[in-house]
Amino acid sequence: MVVLNRIYTRTGDKGTTALAAGGRRPKHDLRIEAFGTVDETNACIGLVRLHTAGQPIDAMLSRIQNDLFDLGADLATVETGKPLPYDPLRITQAQVDRLEKEIDALNADLAPLRSFVLPGGTPAAAALHLARTVCRRAERNVVELTQKPNETVSEEVVKYLNRLSDFLFVASRHINDRGALDVLWVPGQNR
Repeated sequence: MVVLNRIYTRTGDKGTTALAAGGRRPKHDLRIEAFGTVDETNACIGLVRLHTAGQPIDAMLSRIQNDLFDLGADLATVETGKPLPYDPLRITQAQVDRLEKEIDALNADLAPLRSFVLPGGTPAAAALHLARTVCRRAERNVVELTQKPNETVSEEVVKYLNRLSDFLFVASRHINDRGALDVLWVPGQNR
């Protein structure tokens, strides 16, 4: 359990951040950037939820926000080869599978797209598009981290972020009156 009785600790004053299993990294470290961008995604979803209270999609977004804290903990717990005094929190395939089922449910009654969708329509849809783009940045950070020597990231973290950006896109269409309020790209419209 997390206990926060003091918010400022001064431990980051020299430009480093603690990892969950010990050790510190510079605040500009790619791993820190990755879980920071996951946190930013979560904050964007919090803004979306200002517009979805009472709707079925709100419960999905609430679960996702909790999952994103799990995902941040997963990224913050670096494998050192030494046993940890606790079972590290990791993203599971079941969390990825749940996202896929929710994508399929939301997408079931959407008409196929004939053009790309511009962010907009309703306030909730616009906020979902913002969350989607931040999630894609988090995914790019994580994928780059997987390419670094001596860095490990579970496959489920990458899958989850990839599915989440898909979920956020489909949710934006669903919340836009099942696509009726989508703003479609018209190629070359302003030439």
